[in-house]
Amino acid sequence: QVQLVESGGGLVQAGESLRLSCAASGRAFSAYIMGWFRQAPGKEREFVAIITWNGDSTYYADSVKGRFTISRDNAKNTVYLQMNSLKPEDTAVYYCAARRFMTNYVAPNEYPYWGQGTQVTVSS
Repeated sequence: QVQLVESGGGLVQAGESLRLSCAASGRAFSAYIMGWFRQAPGKEREFVAIITWNGDSTYYADSVKGRFTISRDNAKNTVYLQMNSLKPEDTAVYYCAARRFMTNYVAPNEYPYWGQGTQVTVSS
């Protein structure tokens, strides 16, 4: 099992940047694919980005491609989401999630482990 704790959210203006962190505890962090999802009020939770076990591959939602970067440091048991050029539509609670396998990686219900979420608010 793995426990996840996000941090780094906040209130920023459009065009600014934030970096989210997700610290994992438990065993074998490098055995998990790590993902970021977000959920805006009244909307379903949606895929943002994932990074594979050793960080060799990353995948992004079209809405964040070119603006967000996911990375991980397996020595620190931490995954990051660097968010640049933020837009008001990026406003949401951001969650990190972990799973062992790659199949259907955009589906939230495929991830058994979740953090509590961190709020990101982007004002116009």
